[in-house]
Amino acid sequence: MPDPVLFRAHHFLCALGFEGKGYSSGFVANMAQIVQRLRDAPDTMIEVIAQTDDICAPCPKRRDTSCLSQTRIMTLDQRHGAALGLQAGDRLSWAEAQQRMRDRITPDTLERICAGCAWLDQGMCRNAVARLHEPD
Repeated sequence: MPDPVLFRAHHFLCALGFEGKGYSSGFVANMAQIVQRLRDAPDTMIEVIAQTDDICAPCPKRRDTSCLSQTRIMTLDQRHGAALGLQAGDRLSWAEAQQRMRDRITPDTLERICAGCAWLDQGMCRNAVARLHEPD
């Protein structure tokens, strides 16, 4: 079985809403690869961690296991973890993560849990969450 993808709690919604934008070309390429893996194989396992993760790997703001914006990022992780019922060490598949987001997050929830995120105003996550709630 392949190693799980390592995610900070707030990266579940980032992966859901990803549209090819990011902090650098290396970051975008890495994020695109991770998101494509999840979309191609929804049974891919994800492990929640409380430090920099697989998405953070090429981020220019990364500093070892921390971030230049560590306080803001930790706050996002705490809010997202609480909203999704996730904590460090939890493991779930991407399919289970999407169901959890569908069950626990609405577009209006984002204003609270994503406050302070530079990407919130771009609407990518809001649109992705709205799509989760569309009838099949």
